[in-house]
Amino acid sequence: MRRWRLIVDPEPQSGARNMAIDEYLFNSLKDKDTVLRFYTWKRPTASLGSGQKLEKVLNLEACQRLGVDIVRRPTGGKLVLHYREITYSLCSSDTEIFPTTLDGSYRLISEALLTGLKLMGLKAEMADLTDATYARSSLPCFARPARHEIVIDGRKLIGSAQRRLGHRFLQHGSIPLSPQADILQQIVPMPDPNLSLRMISLEEALGRKIEPREAISFFIEGFKKFFNLDWEEKPLTEDELEEVELLEKSRYNHPFWTLKEVNG
Repeated sequence: MRRWRLIVDPEPQSGARNMAIDEYLFNSLKDKDTVLRFYTWKRPTASLGSGQKLEKVLNLEACQRLGVDIVRRPTGGKLVLHYREITYSLCSSDTEIFPTTLDGSYRLISEALLTGLKLMGLKAEMADLTDATYARSSLPCFARPARHEIVIDGRKLIGSAQRRLGHRFLQHGSIPLSPQADILQQIVPMPDPNLSLRMISLEEALGRKIEPREAISFFIEGFKKFFNLDWEEKPLTEDELEEVELLEKSRYNHPFWTLKEVNG
C-alpha cells in the first residue's frame, strides 16, 4: 500500500509562511514522493497567481482598509481570497500515480476531493470545461469554474491552481467554509453583484456550520479511500522550518515578489 506524507498545520499561518511551506515541499520532493498538506490562514489574505498584474485584479487601497494581506502564489491561476476557509496542497513526483499532464493530475485530485465531499453527504461534480472568456479575464478565481474544478448545482466550491516542473508538480486549492463573496466584492476593481450566486461554501451546501478540523478529516479520508493509501503523519522538522523561513524572507515576504510587475 502507498504511504504519503501528511501534514495538518496545528495553527493558522501567515500567507507568506503558507506559500513558503508549499514551495519548500515542492522543491524538496524526492523520487516517487507525495505530500498532502492542509492549512488555514492567520488573517484574511488575497493570493495572486504567479503571473498576475496586481493592479488589474486587486484594489490595494481596499485591502489596506479592510486588513486583507496580500501574497503571490508559486502557482498560476486567478485571485483567491483566503478567508473562513481551508486550503489543501498536494505535491508529488510519483508518475506511477499521477499522469505527467496538468489536466490528468488535476482530474485525479478532484476525484479525491469529490470522495471527501461524498463522505460529508454532499453531491458535487467536476466542471466540464473552462469558459474561454473567463480564462482571459481578470475576474477572481471563484467567479467561474475551470475544467475539472468542483461545483455544486453549478456554483463553484473549490478553486485550485497547479505548477509543474518536469514530472513534479504542486497543486493547492481553496475550500471556503462559509460565505466570503461580501469581502471579495470589496477588494476587486470591478465588483460582480452576482458573485454570491456563482460560488458556494461548505456551510451553505451542508446547511450547518463546519469547523476546519472536521472538514479536513473528511478530505483526508477521501484521499485515503480514492488513492488506496496510508499516511505517514510527519510535521515539518526544525531543519525544514529553517529552510522555509529563508524562502519566506527572500521571496514571499519581499515586496519585489509580491508586488512585482508582470509583462502582458
